[in-house]
Amino acid sequence: MRVRALALGLLLLVFPRASPAEPAHRVVSINPSFTAILVAIGARSSLVGVDEFSAREQPEVADLPTVGGLYNPGLEAVVALAPDLVVMVPSAEQRDFRARLADLGIPFLELNPTRFDEVLVAIEELGARVGREAAAAARVREIRRVRSGVEDATRGLPRVRTLMVLQRDPPFVVGRGSFVDEMISLAGAENAAAEFDEPYPRVTLEWIIGAAPAVILDASDAPGEAREYWSRWPSLPAVRSGRVISLARGVTTLPGPQLDRALLAIVAAIHGPGLVDHLAEPGS
Repeated sequence: MRVRALALGLLLLVFPRASPAEPAHRVVSINPSFTAILVAIGARSSLVGVDEFSAREQPEVADLPTVGGLYNPGLEAVVALAPDLVVMVPSAEQRDFRARLADLGIPFLELNPTRFDEVLVAIEELGARVGREAAAAARVREIRRVRSGVEDATRGLPRVRTLMVLQRDPPFVVGRGSFVDEMISLAGAENAAAEFDEPYPRVTLEWIIGAAPAVILDASDAPGEAREYWSRWPSLPAVRSGRVISLARGVTTLPGPQLDRALLAIVAAIHGPGLVDHLAEPGS
């Protein structure tokens, strides 16, 4: 243990820490959302390490060193990269990890964007920390532009009873209180699982049948076509009307920089693409 502590201390002596007033240039991201935000605002060159999920799911950072999992990052792996900022979501599992970062003088930033506007704040905060304020502000403006346009386009439309499924077996769905729940509402739909106080509750198949959603948005990563899977329960209104739609999970359920794309995808799935085609940026 003494040798390990000495090695960590030597690394900190070799690589001086940046002051909080300076933009961070060596960032370790331990959250896929923050990784995606940093890439989207042009700060890919500032990233020196990411969590294993980010490296596996985001091609832009696949070549970067990994520092472990979302909830079990390796302290030595992080310190070896000499970061001047570590970004992560606060969690009980990482309490000791955060304490060690503080002891070693490594700056870290904890963000927990759950609601729609909290994601926008996270984009701006990360932009400020890496000197990409203008790019972050532009991304936030575009998301707000699309949100405003969607609200105008769906105002007065019948609210379609919709269920978003995140996992099929056992079923996990989108409940109340998350940015995804907000996007379902913004899209002019009624979230069939809003009766649950938790954002992403586990439910039963019997509950889904009883909820009788008119639209099922399947954002699971399970193999097999969504319509074929849900066709086993023909009593579901969404199945009878052929309104089971697959959505790209990484786009629609990541609290990251593409909330505008996610919102447009949800609206198109519920109301058809023509309603909001005019809101998409050219080439998006």
